Amino acid sequence: MTTSGEYPQQQQSSAPVHHGGTPGAYPPPPAYAPEEPPKHRRRARGPLALLAAVAIAAAAVGGGTAYAFQELTGKDGSSSSATNTNVVPTSQKGTVSGVAEAVSPSIVEISAKSSAGEATGSGVVITDDGEIITNNHVISGASSVKVKTNDGKTYDAKVVGTDSKKDLALIKVEGASGLKPASLGNSDNVKIGDDVVAIGSPEGLTGTVTSGIISALDRDVTVSTDEDQGQQQQQGGGGWPFEYGGEQFNGDTGSSKTTYKALQTDASLNPGNSGGALIDMNGNIVGINSAMYSPSSSQSGTESSSGSVGLGFAIPINTVKADLDTLRAGATD
Repeated sequence: MTTSGEYPQQQQSSAPVHHGGTPGAYPPPPAYAPEEPPKHRRRARGPLALLAAVAIAAAAVGGGTAYAFQELTGKDGSSSSATNTNVVPTSQKGTVSGVAEAVSPSIVEISAKSSAGEATGSGVVITDDGEIITNNHVISGASSVKVKTNDGKTYDAKVVGTDSKKDLALIKVEGASGLKPASLGNSDNVKIGDDVVAIGSPEGLTGTVTSGIISALDRDVTVSTDEDQGQQQQQGGGGWPFEYGGEQFNGDTGSSKTTYKALQTDASLNPGNSGGALIDMNGNIVGINSAMYSPSSSQSGTESSSGSVGLGFAIPINTVKADLDTLRAGATD
């Protein structure tokens, strides 16, 4: 009978077959037969080695691609990043001067006139044709709004939509083009201790740059939603009134109020910084500055302010991005 692996069928005798060449046995198989398994093993090694090499190469390429994407776009691939126009150049990444140079063209000064007077605040350009995010309290109740860009040009602007519950507003300048939109980052990635830069127009000083760190996350900040209160506070030179931990700061917040989660920072903020940018060291906006603690006004009850003491608050940029469609639709609440 024939078994797998044996040689040509021949009439077998009762004598056992010994491949070692015992007398009377069939001749041993040809010399090349024992070499077959090693040949098969060598052929098997080739594809396995190739697969291993390809896997290693793929891992290297994949890692390199991810790094290059982050370097070139200034983001980690998260879908929550809206734009990446003003990424800090690699040679200046991580420096305050690099952030200031990259982002300052996207920060504007806002002047809003109302029956209560004139208020000065800040805003962040988010489209090249002049959409600007700011705080609701900067433009609330305004009869006219003007915007001064980083290059000194002044434009009229109209209010597109407001959301008093989040203290956000969207305005749009008239007749502008070629403005430099900011890069909107991902505030969910912000950690306590991260370095940040604030840019705005405190006391009308356009393009003022300060720096600090993220001091805390998810602070419950309560602000007024009364239409004229922000205008009155800013006209008088005081900070925007807000509550934290059951206490009121910078004046009475009134009976109509709202609470939102805020980033806390020790970057210096003063009246006029409202609506400006809080920026990470890659040049991405992580928050819209909205409130500050001013000890003199809270303690004396007057409208005077001694300035920043390193307790500032910003609306997380992810809150802003989630609200953009509503604001663009012209919501006014």
